[in-house]
Amino acid sequence: MTKLPPLPEQPAGVPWPTLEWPEGEMPARVAVKLNPMLDFAFSEPAPDVMGETHAFLAVQGGRIVAERYWKGFDKASTHHSWSQAKSMTQALIGILVREGKIDIHAPADVPEWQGTDDPRRAITLDQLLRMSSGLKFAEDYVDAGVSDVIEMLFGSGKEDVAGFAANFPLIHTPDTFWSYASGTTNIIARCAARALGASGEAFREFMFRELFGPIGMASAAPKFDKAGTFIGSSFCFCTERDFARFGLLYLRDGVWDGRRILPEGWVDYARTQTKTPPTETQGYGAHWWLGMAGPGSFSANGYEGQYTVLVPDLDLILVRNGKSPLEQKDEVMRWMGQAADCFRP
Repeated sequence: MTKLPPLPEQPAGVPWPTLEWPEGEMPARVAVKLNPMLDFAFSEPAPDVMGETHAFLAVQGGRIVAERYWKGFDKASTHHSWSQAKSMTQALIGILVREGKIDIHAPADVPEWQGTDDPRRAITLDQLLRMSSGLKFAEDYVDAGVSDVIEMLFGSGKEDVAGFAANFPLIHTPDTFWSYASGTTNIIARCAARALGASGEAFREFMFRELFGPIGMASAAPKFDKAGTFIGSSFCFCTERDFARFGLLYLRDGVWDGRRILPEGWVDYARTQTKTPPTETQGYGAHWWLGMAGPGSFSANGYEGQYTVLVPDLDLILVRNGKSPLEQKDEVMRWMGQAADCFRP
């Protein structure tokens, strides 16, 4: 197993951005490379190869060193998380682990799987978090053909996203086949609510009390379905600066201003490689992606180019929000990796 790079501590004398982000100067050697990249990404009309970039933020050493917005957006504007919310769901499970309310290695608490001869009874939260449950689910963002994710979010499953996803059959032995599935995350989100004994508004209060509030994510706007489940696969709007706060929590090993938010080892669990198919260009951990900005980097990724990328060896966070068609995803990810390279000596 590849050794994980150490996570950097908050530099001495740099205040935590619970209320306001401290700001610093971008080194000249970085600016000469990064600024032309930003000029290209924010050009009008938007570049055909990567679509619209609505916001970009770089944090190094705990300070904002670069920030830019597309016309009509500013630092108070909120942006769609899409699947960045999956990584937030992973954080909520971590908090419940810290509180002793959930065991990720025990069979997941899913009512639909409790029949005595149901093979899904054995699926664990760990397998769900690593997208290795073996459940059937078509993660296709297309208007034609089979798209279970669109049906779940906008069709027959939208009022009970977890119930919709939990009714899919097992087609692979758990822990033998990796398949990225938004339905999986909504099952996890309902497991979190059941472990807490709270859903809907009470679960929202838990999110703000234990996660968003302590780290200053005041703009966070999670969305719930009619069944009271946080739609953890896809919906938590935030400002660019609040996505960066969430990234800083993970870059600082789950500790914020002396308070441990996530249990010890939880961030390492998030960034430990899960076996994925050779066709998958990125690595995957536990509800976090791996390697976009080089070995040791990890990221929260969302549809249409929403990214929070953490680079431990550079003490760097890059956040990008925009509207990039799916066919441009690889180019946007390449651009993010190149932006991180601008900070390398």
